[in-house]
Amino acid sequence: MQKEFTKRKKLGYCSGIVTESLLYNMFYTYYLVFLTDVIKMNPILAGTVSFISIFWDAVTDPIIGSFADVNGADKRKFMAKATFPLGITFIAAFVNIGAQSSVIQFIYYTAAAMLFWLAYTVYTIPYYAVVAEITQDYDERTSIRSTSSLINTAAIFLGNALPAVLPSLFAGLIFSGKKMGDSFGWSATAVIMSAMSIIFAVITVKSLRGIVLQKAETAADNGRKSIKTIFSEFFEVLKIKPFKWFAMFIVFFLMASSMIQSSFEYMIKYLVNKDPETWMTVVIIELVVVMAAFIPLVTKIAETKDRRFSSILFMSLMCAGLIVCRIIGVRSIAVVLAVTFCMAMGMANFWTVFYSMAYDLVEVDEFAYGTRRESVITALPQFFQKFGAAVGVWTVSLILQLTGYNADLAAQNAKTINGIENNVTLIPAAFLILSVIGAVMYPITKEKFNLLGRELAKKRGGEKYSAEGLEKII
Repeated sequence: MQKEFTKRKKLGYCSGIVTESLLYNMFYTYYLVFLTDVIKMNPILAGTVSFISIFWDAVTDPIIGSFADVNGADKRKFMAKATFPLGITFIAAFVNIGAQSSVIQFIYYTAAAMLFWLAYTVYTIPYYAVVAEITQDYDERTSIRSTSSLINTAAIFLGNALPAVLPSLFAGLIFSGKKMGDSFGWSATAVIMSAMSIIFAVITVKSLRGIVLQKAETAADNGRKSIKTIFSEFFEVLKIKPFKWFAMFIVFFLMASSMIQSSFEYMIKYLVNKDPETWMTVVIIELVVVMAAFIPLVTKIAETKDRRFSSILFMSLMCAGLIVCRIIGVRSIAVVLAVTFCMAMGMANFWTVFYSMAYDLVEVDEFAYGTRRESVITALPQFFQKFGAAVGVWTVSLILQLTGYNADLAAQNAKTINGIENNVTLIPAAFLILSVIGAVMYPITKEKFNLLGRELAKKRGGEKYSAEGLEKII
């Protein structure tokens, strides 16, 4: 018997974002710092570890999505099976193996991070894609993602604030030596984060019990999908007219935001000479408070106007703000907080509308090709998201390497300081300009989506339908 998607179940589902966001944020904000400052890896090697593992995650996204879309596939089972491997592999990525060889370090941390991101993919692709099966209503999808985004602000806070204070706390309680203490502190923090992540994954899977999912209820396909079939699906989706602009919007925003996020600690420690342990918490509190304040505004604008308009507006404001911060100079906590405000404003918009915009492409795909591929269409944008994030993190490490960053120095040289400042202002601003162009060119407005929905309903019912007015979409 079908159970209604009640407010309680909606809240339970939306809380599942905590599972991925806790680990996602700790990785993006601190993994480069962990590798350079605790493991003592060369910055460019540390950045390459992150790049390879995140790019691997990007590549596996559409593949997992393809398997989650076959008839008979239950997205809840994918999520359940990934839950414990997700926590275990995350812990493994934050263990100091004690190797002095840079080759052994590189191989171990690359492998551990790749396994973590694979488990992450198996959980997150079905988690996000399932909304397209739950509802096809434009505003309800926005509402679900809005609720999820609000919950995500708490996860972003915990994913950034706890690793700022827990490693040194655990280190001081157990070890007197700094090296062993730091290593244990990071591992213990990873254990705490993983345990919290697992708890919310269990809650989420249970909240979806009794909800009829079309793919899960359909008779299973005979045999497995071939690699040729999988890639054929990818290319069909990539040929959807709006997709190239959506991908441009995604890639360049993630390049910008991941650069800032992975530079937070470097910015606080070296640009304003403050204690990261104290001020990271302040920065993250501001980040989540501003996000929480802007999410209802983004939701209102996206529902009143549309998601495309809100994206153009808030990405432009974020870009302009970063340029102003660079002109002023990131040399005080006030300007650090201004950079954080700009980033929070952009993130509030992106994470509220991103998945809903992807869901819209499911109906475009069905109209064009006669099939619904929720997971593939959720996964391919995630491919571009992860690719952009990977390039962003690697760019930070490249700038650090080229400007002579040395983790053993309390103060960096002027060239490194300038590089860090550009990592959080001018370079992300340039990427944001390209992201805004992608949003401007993206053709799916609320009006066009509703027109598509009406014509698609006719097509499903065997009635005469028309693609007039949808030429830029279909």
